[in-house]
Amino acid sequence: MKNGSMFFRSFYLKVTLTFIVSLLFVALLGNFILFRYSLKLQFNQFRDKLAIIAQTAALSVDSSALDSIPLNPQGIKTPAFESIAVQLLKIKQANPLIQYIYIMKMTDKPGIWQFVVDPDALTEKKIKRKVTSYPGDKYDASRFPGMLNALSGPTTDSELVIDEWGKALSGYAPISDRSGRPVAVLGVDIDAADVYFAEQGLFYRGIFVFLIGVIFSLGLGFIFSARMIKPIKELSEGTKHLSAGNLKYRVKVSSYDEIGQLAESFNAMAANLSETREKLHDYFYRVVQAMVRSLEAKDPYTRGHSDRVGDYAYAIAVEMGIAPEKAEELKKAAQLHDIGKLGIHEDILNKTSELSKNEWDIVRKHPEVGEEILKPVFLDEAMLSVIRSHHERYDGTGYPDGLKGEQSSIFAQIASVADAYDAMITARSYKSGMPKEEVIKKLKESSGTQFNPAVVQAFIRILERQA
Repeated sequence: MKNGSMFFRSFYLKVTLTFIVSLLFVALLGNFILFRYSLKLQFNQFRDKLAIIAQTAALSVDSSALDSIPLNPQGIKTPAFESIAVQLLKIKQANPLIQYIYIMKMTDKPGIWQFVVDPDALTEKKIKRKVTSYPGDKYDASRFPGMLNALSGPTTDSELVIDEWGKALSGYAPISDRSGRPVAVLGVDIDAADVYFAEQGLFYRGIFVFLIGVIFSLGLGFIFSARMIKPIKELSEGTKHLSAGNLKYRVKVSSYDEIGQLAESFNAMAANLSETREKLHDYFYRVVQAMVRSLEAKDPYTRGHSDRVGDYAYAIAVEMGIAPEKAEELKKAAQLHDIGKLGIHEDILNKTSELSKNEWDIVRKHPEVGEEILKPVFLDEAMLSVIRSHHERYDGTGYPDGLKGEQSSIFAQIASVADAYDAMITARSYKSGMPKEEVIKKLKESSGTQFNPAVVQAFIRILERQA
């Protein structure tokens, strides 16, 4: 009895029990933080995807055809309604997540909107729906701030919302007329069940990871409590970094026992999360890249411009001794440098005559618009600067921020030279392309004023080797 009493009072047992309790707490806390982080990340992915789908779909709608649809139930019989409805149905079929897709306009009454096109009215399918909407049917939009703000740009609901059609997550994008004025809003909905299903999968995986952690804690705590004090601290530190979004952090535990295996599992989990985030970023990058190419494809003079700028920027970066992986990131960013022009009407982009002051003001906003579009894709501030600052000048007279010299990142300065070179050497709707020798002369003349001299020198070395 005495020996048994001493065991329960021993320091070893106290340390072991304390260690087990601590490890269980850390495992639970880490799992909860990871679950909440993953849940938030996944929900935001749904929102980002909805915004992209809505924006892409809105760009394909002909505003003049939309205006010709009578706002009454007979409107569904018009060719314009049928044409737009068929187009929306194709978009819905191409995106299985979409439950509903529709177009609305504001009315004179604040907060009250009206349907213009609901393709389900054309198909006359009312399965799982409480109502079917026809042109002119009123809708109380005052309940949904995301919809009310959609005329200003693509947006989504910040949470699941409930209306006559059930519970859903919605995304919206403005449809603009030829003058760029928003005249309607395109909305896309996904069923709440799809969101809940994804959340449930995360929850079960979280429970599984937690139970595995409990088993490891109980098994290893009694055997290696003293040796595990340091590794536990390392794992705890790793959890903090991971919960803060630093998915590149790895724990360093010099051990070949179970604790070392736990550290490897932690690192594998962090690597998987990092890989998943990179895949998502790559997906969004490819979507946005496709949007840029579709924008350029409308004008034969600018077709391939962004890809060429990316190739030039990569070559300059490597010539200047920048690490290949950073040069590759720069190439991707440079390929998207003009993404903000998606917000500029084609009449301005393709205008052959001189732009007015108001039109120039619109064009000059595209770097800022592009930065806002790509913030979910590029978390690296240096790469985002390529989008925002590729029209800055070395002497500080550029836009949008008037950055001077090294105030602008070297990546933005490289993209600026690459962009200017391609603009000068290729033909546009309003000018002919310049000979290579003349372009090189222009670059030299602008060195130190418009461009960073070191970037110009590196690019000229590349061009001279190609001669």
